Amino acid sequence: MNSTTLSPGVRYMMASAFFFSIMGLAVKLVGQRLPTQEVVFVRSLLNAGFTYAMLRHARVPIWGNRPAVLALRGTFGFLALSCVFYAVVHLPLADATVLQYTNPVFTAIFAAWLLGERMERGEAGLILASLLGVVLIARPGFLFGGHAARLDLFAVGVALVGSMFSAAAYVTVRQLARTEHPLVIVFYFTLVSVIGSAPATLADPVMPRGTEWVFLLLVGVAAQAGQVCLTRGLALEPAGRATAIGYLQVVFAAIWGALLFGEIPDGWVIAGATVIIGSTLVLARQRVRAARAA
Repeated sequence: MNSTTLSPGVRYMMASAFFFSIMGLAVKLVGQRLPTQEVVFVRSLLNAGFTYAMLRHARVPIWGNRPAVLALRGTFGFLALSCVFYAVVHLPLADATVLQYTNPVFTAIFAAWLLGERMERGEAGLILASLLGVVLIARPGFLFGGHAARLDLFAVGVALVGSMFSAAAYVTVRQLARTEHPLVIVFYFTLVSVIGSAPATLADPVMPRGTEWVFLLLVGVAAQAGQVCLTRGLALEPAGRATAIGYLQVVFAAIWGALLFGEIPDGWVIAGATVIIGSTLVLARQRVRAARAA
C-alpha cells in the first residue's frame, strides 16, 4: 500500500471505524445486564464532559446561534443512539452494524423530501437494493419459510428506525453546518441525550458491577475517540473515499462477533451485507457528486 492509500486522512478514518467498533463491542458486553438507556446515559454524560472541555479549550460559545434547531438535531441523535444500542445488544454485532449503515438510503429520501434535493436517476433502484439486503440478513419466516425469522424482527425494525433517525440528524447537521461550530453541534447531541435518557435511568437504576464499570468507561472513551478521528478524517479526505473506509467498522464488528460471541455470518448475511454496502456506497457517492455540482 502506497503513501497515498495510507495518508493521514485514511488513517484517521480507519481509526474511527476501529474505535466505533470497540464502542459497539463494549455496549454489547455491558448491555447484557444493564438497561440500554442507562448505557446511553453514561455514554452521553461522558461525551458531554469531553466536548464541553474541548469547547472551553477552543473558546467557542457553547449555546450556538440556532438553539432550537440544535436541540432538534440532538433529539434525532438521541433517538438514533438509543435504537442503535438496543440493536447492538439484541442482534449479532455485524448484522446490527450493517443495518446501521442503511442511513444513506434514508438521507437521500429525507434530503429529497425536506431539502428539495433532486433524486438522481438510478437512486431509487439503489434504495430498493439496499432494502433487499436487509431482507436477506433478517430472512423473515413468512418469506423464506419456517416458523421463525433468523433474527428478532423487532430488533431489526428498531435498527432501521435508528438508521432513519441518523439520517434525519445528518440532514439537520447539513443545515446547521452553515452557522454552527462542529463542537457545538456535538455538545447539543450529548446534552439532549443525557436529558432524554435520564428519566428511564433514574426511575430504575442498575448498579454496574466489576468490569461493567470498565466497559461503560470504554463506551464513552471509544465514542469520543471515534468522533475525533472521524472529524479529522473527513476534513482531510474526499467524502467518497472517507465513506468507503468507514465501512471497515462492519469488518471489525464481524471479527469481534466471531471471536467473542461465536457469531459466524452465513452466506445469506454476507450476500445481504454486500448488497447493502455496495448500494449505499454508490448512493452516498452520487449524493456527494450531486452536492458538488450544486
